[in-house]
This record gives sequence, C-alpha cells and structure tokens, in this order.
Amino acid sequence: MAVGILLITHEGIGNAMIAVATRLLRKLPLDTTALEVPFDGDAESLLPLASAALRRVDGGHGVLVLTDLYGATPSNLGQRVARLGTPVRRVSALSLPMLLRVMNYADLPLDELPAIAAAGARNGAIIDEA
Repeated sequence: MAVGILLITHEGIGNAMIAVATRLLRKLPLDTTALEVPFDGDAESLLPLASAALRRVDGGHGVLVLTDLYGATPSNLGQRVARLGTPVRRVSALSLPMLLRVMNYADLPLDELPAIAAAGARNGAIIDEA
C-alpha cells in the first residue's frame, strides 16, 4: 500500500521541502512531487498541471495533498484537484516536521495520513524557553 504525496505550494517552498526531506531520509518512501504555484497564478489555468502531478504520484491508493497556506491559490488548487476522481485528502500548513512525519508512517492508508500530517505540524512547533 503506497499513497502518493503531492505538495502544492507557493514558489520556492515545495521543491525545497522535498530536497531537505530527501537529504535527511536519504530516500523518500512515498512517491512525492511538488507543484509550485506562481504568486500571480490562477487555480483554473493551473488545474491541468496539478492533474498531471497528481497522476504522477498516484499508485492506486490515493494521494495526500499538502499545501502551504489554507485559502491561498495552492490550497484552492488542491481543492479543485481533489474533485477529479482520484481519492485525495488535503492538509494545509505544510512544514518540514509534517512532511517527515508522513514519510515515517508511509505504510498507513490515505484516510489515516491527514491526522499524522497534522500531528507532525503540531508536535514540530516547539516554544523554546531558553
């Protein structure tokens, strides 16, 4: 069972997240790709690119879409791509702890990964009193 991971982010975020995660883990256990949205990008015109990215990582068990900012164009594009027929779950507020946690639970089904992703984000935010 292998869920695909699609990062839909603003420019400069998604590919950097994948590069750092790959450096830390050496190899990502899930098929992962990023679609970086231009700041002036339109969700409707970017839908074919998002659909193609979704198909690249979908191994038949669905795709977890991680976006950087809820309500912004990448998030809206994630919402649109979720309506294309492939089983999709979406989580916003992408962070490196979120992505790494998802990779550490690569054997879980799609329906369980959103909670894992959110826990990674929550538990990765530490208030350092030092």
